[in-house]
Amino acid sequence: MSKNKEHWENIYHTKPADSVSWYSPRLNKSIESIIKVADGNKDCAIIDVGAGESNLVDDMLAEGFTDITVLDISEKAVEDTKKRLGPKAAHVSWIVDDITRVSLGSQRFDIWHDRAVFHFLTNSADREAYVSRVAASVRPGGHVIVATFGPEGPDKCSGLQVVRYDSQSLHDQFGNKFRLLEHTSELHQTPFGTTQQFVYCLCRVEQ
Repeated sequence: MSKNKEHWENIYHTKPADSVSWYSPRLNKSIESIIKVADGNKDCAIIDVGAGESNLVDDMLAEGFTDITVLDISEKAVEDTKKRLGPKAAHVSWIVDDITRVSLGSQRFDIWHDRAVFHFLTNSADREAYVSRVAASVRPGGHVIVATFGPEGPDKCSGLQVVRYDSQSLHDQFGNKFRLLEHTSELHQTPFGTTQQFVYCLCRVEQ
């Protein structure tokens, strides 16, 4: 087991889902962006990268989306999410893997969503591996929603160093293949009463 996987398995084995700093009962900005770019197509293929035990999959199913993939490095997080969904879990594709190493197939997805994974990639080779997987697995014309800690966000999370971004520096990591359509920031309220600045970028994969 890699150190990275071991770290996250330990997090999800020792902390309840609603006690981690990034927990939100409803990811409103993510949901709004997904619904907007889906443009009424409930059969579009969505992947939630580094989903952890997020409720986003519950909300996407409730919205009527039919092709949802959940990916996380932690088997415990994925299994707990499946248990929470119960019979609905059968309508979701599940992947336990490291996003910098996983094979996702060519042009499989219409929408890529990542809230709070990319900023943990402090090694440039890992960031390049991540971006290459986005470029390969999202169809031309598809959309990429990535949220990271902003310039005023924390420099560590869950005991790990992170990289903070503004919208331009985040988009620069992806390059010209990705057209930046929108960006916004959010002050996330943590379960223990503090705030964390997040930056959201919405990009379209160029034809």
